[in-house]
Amino acid sequence: MTSAVVIAGVRSGVGKTTIASGVMGALARRGMRVQPFKAGPDYIDPSYHTIACGVPSRNLDTWMLPHPVVSELFHRAAGAADIAVVEGVMGVFDGHSSLDEDGSTAELAKLLDAPVILIADAGKVARSVAAEVLGYQQFDPDLRIAGVILNGVGSERHLEFCQPQIEATTGLPVVGWLPRRDDLVQPERHLGLIPTAEGTVMEDWYDALNAQIERTIDLDAITRIAATVGRPRDAGAGVFPETPQAPRAAIAVAQDRAFSFYYQDSLDLLAAWGAEIVPFSPLDDESLPDGVGGVYLGGGFPELFAEELSGNAGMLESMRQAIGRGVQVYAECGGLMYLGRSLSDLDGRQFLMVGAIPVVSSMEGRRLHLGYREVEACGDGPLLTAGQQVRGHEFHWSVLQDPPDAASAAYQVVNQEGRPEGFRAGSVWASYIHVHLGSRPGLAKRFVDTCAAARDEVTP
Repeated sequence: MTSAVVIAGVRSGVGKTTIASGVMGALARRGMRVQPFKAGPDYIDPSYHTIACGVPSRNLDTWMLPHPVVSELFHRAAGAADIAVVEGVMGVFDGHSSLDEDGSTAELAKLLDAPVILIADAGKVARSVAAEVLGYQQFDPDLRIAGVILNGVGSERHLEFCQPQIEATTGLPVVGWLPRRDDLVQPERHLGLIPTAEGTVMEDWYDALNAQIERTIDLDAITRIAATVGRPRDAGAGVFPETPQAPRAAIAVAQDRAFSFYYQDSLDLLAAWGAEIVPFSPLDDESLPDGVGGVYLGGGFPELFAEELSGNAGMLESMRQAIGRGVQVYAECGGLMYLGRSLSDLDGRQFLMVGAIPVVSSMEGRRLHLGYREVEACGDGPLLTAGQQVRGHEFHWSVLQDPPDAASAAYQVVNQEGRPEGFRAGSVWASYIHVHLGSRPGLAKRFVDTCAAARDEVTP
């Protein structure tokens, strides 16, 4: 049975992604087969895991996904690995609700029966950090906190003021620490860390991080802790087909510096249900791939590449022609912005886009839209039929000049008084909502069915 450990933080900003990526990479460099995971809906952190481990990182979200699906996705990916390492989200107890554990790292760790290593920030404390760790240990006795890593340690002398009190007070081992090193801090912008798809994360950073991890974190202790994972629960949720499906529809998936936000399991579900995934670049390719019945435009940062996207006239025209032929186009967040009439970059300059939906998106007057959403389809679409509901996530700073109305909206947001969200126009379905295709049965199959039908209709 695969070993597993959850690396969680006392709060956001304590270095979870740096430490988790470093531990993953250091274990992989020792020759272990490491399967990385990310708790929650984040797209950017998994890109760091993927580079560290050489295999795709996968999201495990206990609010968006039914618990049996979470277990199925976990065991399906981790089965061939020596160790699974799960990076938490926010603070270990933070999730969808203020009064329960829904969507939290704690809920996920208990579902997987996996031990937790807690990251605490020692940057501005000494002995007092023990009180913080004790509070986390006692807040939920059912959560198996099995060790502590300290970040922001000023020196070995500083460590001597932190480690003994933690171990004496809680009985938990301090399995390692990271010093204050500015060169290990990755730069951030408006949506968090910069995605690795943009090519800004250098191999030197991973080399320096792994060297530091080897010096000051006890990887052997972490593997011993991971070996205490409980027995797997029934993982047969059935979101994947029981028998392999022959390819029956080609789906073009936008994957480049501007569009990189996809759940790996969503792409795997599409392939399992008969999709041939054909990557393409709205930035660099002159046209859509031939013979596709569908286009999947995920999220990303089109506002940073607005001029290049607008300047690729061949791709814009290819998109317009495909939509005119009835090719199914499904877009989330950044994809919605690309399909609109125009979008602005961070300097406020407007650039023409595809023009398939009545959207003018802007970064001027931007504000953060963030949180879980439960939505109901306002019509028959590529994922849902009218009236069906699904859980998803919204995370963007851009704003729309003219918000959607009920007549043309893709969804109504059930947990926000039914506000209209997204756009549907012919074969186009575009929304700010990110949907994991494991969120409810049949989503991936319906998408493939819709694209196969579109292919048959547009093929001479």
